[in-house]
Amino acid sequence: MPVERPAAALSQYGVNRRRTVAAVLAVAPALLLGVRAQPVAVRQPTPAQTEGPFYPLQLPADADADLLRNGPLDYRQGQAAWLDGSVVDLAGRPVKGAQVEIWQCDHAGHYHHPGDGDRADRRFQGFGKVVVDAEGRYRFRTIRPVAYSGRTPHIHVKVRLGSRELLTTQLYVAGDPGNPRDFLWRQLDAAERAALTVPFVPGSDGLHASFPLIVAA
Repeated sequence: MPVERPAAALSQYGVNRRRTVAAVLAVAPALLLGVRAQPVAVRQPTPAQTEGPFYPLQLPADADADLLRNGPLDYRQGQAAWLDGSVVDLAGRPVKGAQVEIWQCDHAGHYHHPGDGDRADRRFQGFGKVVVDAEGRYRFRTIRPVAYSGRTPHIHVKVRLGSRELLTTQLYVAGDPGNPRDFLWRQLDAAERAALTVPFVPGSDGLHASFPLIVAA
């Protein structure tokens, strides 16, 4: 048989139950508002820098991701290096379809460009481009950049999405003694230097550098 509760107990039970329900209803909106108020992490875009005077006037016939092989020619000068990274937007999402371009001088400090007398080693491709994969990643085979008159070692980098240019910047070598003397590197603040200056780390297949890119897509 069911146990009958005294009227007073039932009355107090009802009061407690109503208070519990009221408390939950009062807290629920705050919890929902708290969830909605969580800000989406916004990343700082990779600092832009000048394109410089040596962007190719005409892209080479061979413009793939391997700068150490220009057509049938193999380039064996300098320090071979892998350069990789990813292209993401300010929310950290991969920028699908983005194209990354790099260009740089050869081991002797010369570019494939008439403004530099077209003196670059013809075996060195000097320019490469690649479309990122589904996760926004890219990879190049090139050399550790070298210094030339007036500039510390650097690699030029450009990101495009269709007809839009999202970013033009330069990559620097961490710890290179020429950095503090470089007029462009000196203009960067501490956070910008940290974003654009990366180590080239020795590995079993040569040097490796990782250069993540954040763009306002």
